[in-house]
Amino acid sequence: MKDSFYRTMNWLHTWVGLLVCWLLLLIFFSGTLSYYRYAINLWMKPELHQNVIQSYNPKNIVQIIDFGQAYLEQHASNAAKWYINFPTERKPYLSYAWQLAAQENQKRGKYIEHIVTTDNHIIDQVRASKGGHFFYRLHFDLHYLPTSISRWIVGFCTMFMLIALISGIVIHKRIFKDFFSFRPNKGARSWLDAHNVSSVFALPYHLMITYTGLIAIMFSLMPWGLNSVYEGGRQALNNDINPNNSMPRASGITQPLINLSTILPMLDNVWNEPTLKSITIINPNDSNSRIIAELNNQQDLTEQEHRVVINGISGQLVSTPQSLGAILATHDTLLALHTGRFAEPILRAMFFISGILGCTMIATGTIMWAVKIRKKQQKQLITGASPSLGLRIVESLNLGVIAGLPLATAAFFITNRMLPASLTERYDIEINSFFSVLLLTILISFWRNDRQAWCKLLWLNSISFAFLPILNSLTSPTNLLSNIKMMQWQLVGFDIMCLIFAVMSGFAAIQLKKRTSRIPKKRSLNLQEHPL
Repeated sequence: MKDSFYRTMNWLHTWVGLLVCWLLLLIFFSGTLSYYRYAINLWMKPELHQNVIQSYNPKNIVQIIDFGQAYLEQHASNAAKWYINFPTERKPYLSYAWQLAAQENQKRGKYIEHIVTTDNHIIDQVRASKGGHFFYRLHFDLHYLPTSISRWIVGFCTMFMLIALISGIVIHKRIFKDFFSFRPNKGARSWLDAHNVSSVFALPYHLMITYTGLIAIMFSLMPWGLNSVYEGGRQALNNDINPNNSMPRASGITQPLINLSTILPMLDNVWNEPTLKSITIINPNDSNSRIIAELNNQQDLTEQEHRVVINGISGQLVSTPQSLGAILATHDTLLALHTGRFAEPILRAMFFISGILGCTMIATGTIMWAVKIRKKQQKQLITGASPSLGLRIVESLNLGVIAGLPLATAAFFITNRMLPASLTERYDIEINSFFSVLLLTILISFWRNDRQAWCKLLWLNSISFAFLPILNSLTSPTNLLSNIKMMQWQLVGFDIMCLIFAVMSGFAAIQLKKRTSRIPKKRSLNLQEHPL
């Protein structure tokens, strides 16, 4: 403990933030990109960039369902599940899909999706890519690690983040004044100002996203109460909360499925002119067949799935959506706040900007620590001594992770377009390219992390992101201008964000170069190569 409460909180804020900051930056960065994971999915599948994007039209629902049922009967008669996926705001195209029965050592069977174009043609050859789902899973599963271990690591980092936020509020004596203060070219003072502004501007978001993140994985962190009541664990709890999730197994007795479009009057009685998200058929053409109609509730502040379950043979109503109790409704609302699926375009953009500010807060915090420690060691550096081991590690990781994450992301997108569309194991190659570039950047930073290295990596980021819209125009039937003309705003937004990031990275490199040129030549080599 320190000699005062303020010093204790300051010490706590510094160390709980520093110990997990680089992994926390990965979690925050990938989680922020997840707000646009469906837009990323769409960009990474150029086969879907022309005559595919459409809106939900209730006037042709009967035609879509009838054609879909005939198509699935023809192409997926032996599948375990059928899907008719209607266009939504996030996934703006119509598709017919099916899932094969799980093979030995498989958790679930292979999922196959065919896309319906606006002129009623079928696209059955789309490159395999995890797309934005990779970033979504990365921010809580960390990809290579077992799920149980990764959830504990993420939970540990999230708890440290919450402590850092609360202690940061405590030590900010002038929190509102700091929001309007930024003094450039003042060394540690400038980094503190940037840290304060990025923290205070999106503070409600930071508190919300951190707390709800803990709520999202609370059963992974504290499973004992759940396991003591439910022998089947989380799945048993879900079945108890929502019996609609429990479906019968296939009986093996063949019986014809009803005409799917005949369920529409029943859905009108339940929901009154519903906007459907999907129709799923469990065990098609089996005596235990079930039809699940799901409402598109993306504008609702809840994670509850509004489902109607119908017997696929008799057409009788099996179950309707159940009302949630107060506790479950609160839990679902907190999860919805974290995922942001309810957010309309403007609010989603605000969430995205707040996430970027969260990344800025983390990055400036760890840079500020390195600048302060280097300043404390200034006397011994002037005499020719080397920086401390801790300082060298922090400065190297700062460069490797802060500059490496966006560079690895650009590599992920470039790999997607450079690989042949028909190549097998595309998933792994794309994802491995992300981690390979990130690891290579970190290794380079331990070899050299001076200002020149920062400038080069920033310029490399700028060039990589500026190249992405060009690469898209070369490997896709559309480009930025044609997408604007066709009002394909998800694709337009992706290219524009790449150009914005390219400009920001280039501007940062120029500013850093100018600052380097202003350093007096009489200063020692150690101080000349002060990274930031």
